[in-house]
Amino acid sequence: MAPQPAQLEALVAIADHGSFEAAARALHVTASAISQRIRALETTAGQVLVSRTAPCRPTEAGSAYVRLGRQTRLLFAEARLEVDDADHVVSLPVAVNADSLATWFRVVLSAAAGWDGVALKLRVEDQAYSAGLLRSGDALAAVTSDPTPVQGCAVEPLGILRYGAAATPGFVERWRRGRSMDWERMPVVVFNEKDALQHDVLAARGVTPRTVHQVPTSTDFHEAIRRGLGWCLLPEPQLLPDLEAGVLVRLPGRDHVDVPLFWQRWRLDSPALLQLTNAVHHAARAHLRRPG
Repeated sequence: MAPQPAQLEALVAIADHGSFEAAARALHVTASAISQRIRALETTAGQVLVSRTAPCRPTEAGSAYVRLGRQTRLLFAEARLEVDDADHVVSLPVAVNADSLATWFRVVLSAAAGWDGVALKLRVEDQAYSAGLLRSGDALAAVTSDPTPVQGCAVEPLGILRYGAAATPGFVERWRRGRSMDWERMPVVVFNEKDALQHDVLAARGVTPRTVHQVPTSTDFHEAIRRGLGWCLLPEPQLLPDLEAGVLVRLPGRDHVDVPLFWQRWRLDSPALLQLTNAVHHAARAHLRRPG
């Protein structure tokens, strides 16, 4: 017996809201109805799909059915649009790293501004961690640094986002030691605890930094460097104008770090997802470096 749409919708609602009762409120049914749908779905699957904890979470097998439920929701939404339901909107949850969102991915937002019946649901996630959102079904596509496709997804290269180590001229003069820098003592700025770019550069020098600032929004991160809080690796679309204006200067001894980016998306025959994919590739071709 195949899973029923109502059963999958119940499972997705539990994954989203964390309990049978909250899922029932979201779907405007009783908690008993949610429980019956989940039991029927688990009977079809032949295994437990929901961990009855607080909060409730899909099991490993349940995550696959959550992903199926989200895919089914997308295809149903597009079918409603196709039969001219002008009031219906297709939701496209997408994971994007903060640096891409603050630079080249904005071209995608400009394109999406002209789409009718489509709502982007952006999740800001580091490019090295977005695979989990694809596996869980919380994102149907992602900008990622991982070239290995998540099961059920296609992966396509986008290009290279180049980063340069930089700081204000005054900061560099303060921490300069001859032809090099005092890499251990001079403050460094990172986006959050997942941001390893700066630490990787320091580790290659055998250095552990003493002072590490965290600034977890892309705009404020950029501004913190411009105000002399520390040094960091900035993406070229932000860095190059500041270098030209003399607001920032490159740090000696390290030219750049290249981060290859990929587009992972569910393998679905979805017009909205294809439209988004085309816009992402167009923006990447215009603003990212080519390999080699």
